[in-house]
Amino acid sequence: MVPAESKNCLCLACRHNRCISNPAQGENLARWRELEGAKHRLFYSLVKLQLPLLTRDEQRDGLAFDFLDDPPDPDAPRVMTGHSDGLITIALREADDVERERMRKALGERYRTLLGHLRHETGHYFWDRLVRDGGKVEACRAVFGDEGVDYGETLKTYYAKGPPAGWQSRYITAYATAHPWEDFAESWAHYLHMVDTLETAAAHGVEIHPRNGGKRFQAAIDFDPYRPSTFDLLMENWLPLSRAANSLNRSMGQPDLYPFVLSPLTVEKLRFIHGLVQGYRAG
Repeated sequence: MVPAESKNCLCLACRHNRCISNPAQGENLARWRELEGAKHRLFYSLVKLQLPLLTRDEQRDGLAFDFLDDPPDPDAPRVMTGHSDGLITIALREADDVERERMRKALGERYRTLLGHLRHETGHYFWDRLVRDGGKVEACRAVFGDEGVDYGETLKTYYAKGPPAGWQSRYITAYATAHPWEDFAESWAHYLHMVDTLETAAAHGVEIHPRNGGKRFQAAIDFDPYRPSTFDLLMENWLPLSRAANSLNRSMGQPDLYPFVLSPLTVEKLRFIHGLVQGYRAG
């Protein structure tokens, strides 16, 4: 996984790891393995999109990961998943299926996965790289709102009162309503969900041609979703594919694979993410 002449002994994904809790303790090794599987899938997308991937050795606020177990003292603060100046912290307990499902229900979420966490948190990192450092702050505000509002206070309000009424018409998830940064990160994660799932479907030759559906319910992914000619091409294929996948899951008595509704406003947010990513690649 590393060129023979390279001075770096770690692969492209693992060289971004900063701190890993002791793998010899408890379930840490098994949980770290689950996190690395998700992180490597994340990096597949980031590399294919040709996004900037600087380590802490290359840049002070480069991309880094801490995978941390909670302290043994039950009265000590638990590890919180989040992002700060390029450092993404993921609580190892998120790799416990039972604990993650408990948290999903407690927070009223439709979807909670390791890969979703990683994609969301890198959205914060790439807001810094592509929006702030890329001179796109005003353009981003026009779509997501003013990120200058007090982050801590808006989060307190969200956890105390929940999302505002009618949020589904403007946001991809309830959590996206908490702050413009979270709206961007949730939209970023969904963009990565889309392109990676579409590419996987294309690799397996999946096409959607429902017998009782019109043309808008059909999908033939004969293009590279990571390098589409237009954003509309992604959407034209994503909607039929996600609809069919949800129907298959229901046939097995499982929750919807993609339990989200894309309103016109959320589609425009995804369009902005697409333009940001493809514009960086072109530049």
